[in-house]
Amino acid sequence: ADFIVWAKQNNVPVGPGRGSGAGSLVAFSLGITDIDPLRYSLLFERFLNPERVSMPDFDIDFCQETREKVIHYVQDKYGADAVSQIATFGTMTSKAVIKDVGRVLGLPYGLCDSLSKLILNTPAKGYGLLEAYEEFPELKQRIDNADDEVRRLWDMSLQLEDLTRNVGKHAAGVLIAPSKLSDFCPLYLADGMQTSQLDKDDVESIGLVKFDFLGLRNLTIIQEAVKNIDSLHGVKLHLSNSEFDDPKVYELLQAGNTSAVFQLESQGMKRLLVKLEPSRFEDIIAVLALYRPGPLGSGMVDDFVKRKKGEAEIDYFHPDLRESLDPTYGVIVYQEQVMQISQIIGGYTLGGADLLRRAMGKKKKEEMDKHRATFTDGALKKGYAAALAEKLFDLMAMFAEYGFNKSHTAAYAVISYHTAYLKAYYPACFMAATLSSELDKTDKLYEFYQDCLANDLTVLPPDINHSFYRFTPVQLDTDGKVEYGIRYALGAVKGLGQNVVDVIVAERKQNGAFTDLIDFCRRVDKKVINKRT
Repeated sequence: ADFIVWAKQNNVPVGPGRGSGAGSLVAFSLGITDIDPLRYSLLFERFLNPERVSMPDFDIDFCQETREKVIHYVQDKYGADAVSQIATFGTMTSKAVIKDVGRVLGLPYGLCDSLSKLILNTPAKGYGLLEAYEEFPELKQRIDNADDEVRRLWDMSLQLEDLTRNVGKHAAGVLIAPSKLSDFCPLYLADGMQTSQLDKDDVESIGLVKFDFLGLRNLTIIQEAVKNIDSLHGVKLHLSNSEFDDPKVYELLQAGNTSAVFQLESQGMKRLLVKLEPSRFEDIIAVLALYRPGPLGSGMVDDFVKRKKGEAEIDYFHPDLRESLDPTYGVIVYQEQVMQISQIIGGYTLGGADLLRRAMGKKKKEEMDKHRATFTDGALKKGYAAALAEKLFDLMAMFAEYGFNKSHTAAYAVISYHTAYLKAYYPACFMAATLSSELDKTDKLYEFYQDCLANDLTVLPPDINHSFYRFTPVQLDTDGKVEYGIRYALGAVKGLGQNVVDVIVAERKQNGAFTDLIDFCRRVDKKVINKRT
């Protein structure tokens, strides 16, 4: 709470919450999260379970460009010797080890590359060498018919696979210890920042708490858009974390006009929004949870859309489950709903229900059989029919692998709503901020530029007398009618760095507009601007 409150007071945007921590009412009361867990049935036991005690950990989203300020604040507050980042270890994976060994043996790059390409990264963790040998006939054939050189490469690679190759720095993890960190674990310096020599799992096992300071680009965009609105319209906008019922926002979502809207910008997501026609905040929360390969493949999404539109009947299984399943039209979408059903029908405590949810996710047969008996007995004791208990248990087991953590998706839905609100009411200010966040990515700039045109926003060309380093929203007077457009950024012109643009802008402010090229060359320092610039 301390460093989040500091960040908010010092102009560092902080996300409304993420992960299961958003289910904690204490976190909401302390200002760690910004979404009321009672209003959206977010369960505390999904975050901290009294029946399975593990360290709670908050992942916190900060504005990408200013998160370092928060880390420096934490160092100052708790002592530089008590705060560090966390090491990560890169290993020689199956594909990499072949290239590494080949390089040391002096074998041609093409040979090693072609071998390594025969191993596909299909499962999330990638195949090991021996698994790949069994799995891919082409690789097996190459190795079985290999000459001595390739044989030697393969045998060495097998011995070295999965050894630690290099040490890096965890992208977001920060340790804060009660006293000097060297009392707890070895340290080293990486890029001038003190870093633990243990990775995140080992750090936790010796009892230290890790905090994740994540950078989220969209928070930077929202902050910049709000500044743009202030300078262009003179409006000091405060985005609410409790009012989510603006009809104009839902019109934008229903039209699928969601390029640049957080997590709703893919083509597939746009199609789903048009089909679903979201009309309340709960629909946004659900869409973020449903748009994943599992639910899409299982037919859940179509079922959800039909029920929402009244094309299919809503089945709550039992009147007692109506409150829990109403936000999702009777479809089990969230892990929290699995927990609520276990509590209401099976007589579980919420802590026990969280253990059941985990067991279902892991699909361990013995554990599942034990839970099935407990669930059915509990249901009978509470006066429910055994057939209902069996049916619900099978349904929950089927949905458990697709179930999503509602605390996380509800917090992220807030950012989706805020970005949709900005696009609906202040498109020029919002799109200027979005374009500015992608200055060096030409393909992204082109995509957003097309979206500006589709939304009737004029994009003015870069101008030495009017452009700044970033994209800026501007007021246009067309035939006495006030419209808004965007002035192209000098920073998006290839080969111009920020220093150069700052010098040009400063000269322009001090001594007025440039009259022609000669005037420009005379007034701007040659040390800064070379021929190419």
